[in-house]
Amino acid sequence: MTSSLEPGIYQGQFGEFTITERDRWEVIVYRSGLVLAAGCFVIGTGLVLGSEKLDSHPHILSWLYSGFCLGLGVSLWTIHIYMKLLHRVLQVFWGIGVVASLAIAHGSPAPFALTVYNYPLTIFGVGFVFAALTGIFFKEAFCFDRLETKLLTPLIPVLLLGHLLGWLSLPVERVLLAIGAGLFVVFALRKAIQPIPPDIGDKSIFAYLKQKQ
Repeated sequence: MTSSLEPGIYQGQFGEFTITERDRWEVIVYRSGLVLAAGCFVIGTGLVLGSEKLDSHPHILSWLYSGFCLGLGVSLWTIHIYMKLLHRVLQVFWGIGVVASLAIAHGSPAPFALTVYNYPLTIFGVGFVFAALTGIFFKEAFCFDRLETKLLTPLIPVLLLGHLLGWLSLPVERVLLAIGAGLFVVFALRKAIQPIPPDIGDKSIFAYLKQKQ
């Protein structure tokens, strides 16, 4: 995640460009956010699947969800996406989801995780956070053709909508949650060791789009 860049000029689709130290650190921060989000997600999943009752670790799950949202927010702030509108939409989704999560957490006497599980309609708010995460998976699947992101892109919506609409039984939800957590960790770890320049992208495209606007 901290591998050095080769200095020099790169040839892009619309001309030459230079990768700066700031570009490099933005990628490192982006990947660090993903690692934090994935770590919190997999630990929380392990606590849920390892306990007979969801309310066994209510406060720990709340803190892990906060860390997950923080990591995701950091990644969405530094991710390189050619389509500026898509970038802003994902950030807005994250913001809506975080505000909704805070409202649920402070508006219900029950622990946050238990409230979301027992009242599936809360997914209409919390789900925006995971919509933003799915957007990252979709972007990564499109740009890098990674198997785990191709699987995660539909898996997350299926799990959330399945719980919201009551389509999934508890055993199926647990299996999907475990698969999702495992794939998320694989994705984050593979990103951590990926060369940095591909995550920066073709800066000549960014310049062309900005000039066109």
